[in-house]
Amino acid sequence: MPETTLRAQKDLARSWLALFLWGPPLIALLATAPANLPSPTRGIVWSLALLWAGVACIANASRSGRVHCHITGPFFLLLAVASYMHGVGIAPLGPHGWLWIGGVLAVGAPLLTVLPERIWGQYSSRSDRCC
Repeated sequence: MPETTLRAQKDLARSWLALFLWGPPLIALLATAPANLPSPTRGIVWSLALLWAGVACIANASRSGRVHCHITGPFFLLLAVASYMHGVGIAPLGPHGWLWIGGVLAVGAPLLTVLPERIWGQYSSRSDRCC
């Protein structure tokens, strides 16, 4: 069986598990974005949602070699840290900090999902992987 077919079979983003892995974080982010929440509460919700999505992406990248997951996993983790730090006041981003974080997420996630796979393909080759 070709390596690409084997990788596609291992790709969690192509299975029903994708709903569980990336659905709840997306719902949490969309539900709390317009809500009038205290900043620490939003910081905790967003950081946990982005942590969940980032870990799911990294697990999928490791499992299947999905190119965009190698990039979006760390991207989500960085935004999780930024959300937490802004939410608890360690790194205040000003009165529009949540708009900045949401904007980076709203623009970055689709771009980092589509562009890398258009450039490098959907799956990395085994020789490109470290382990």
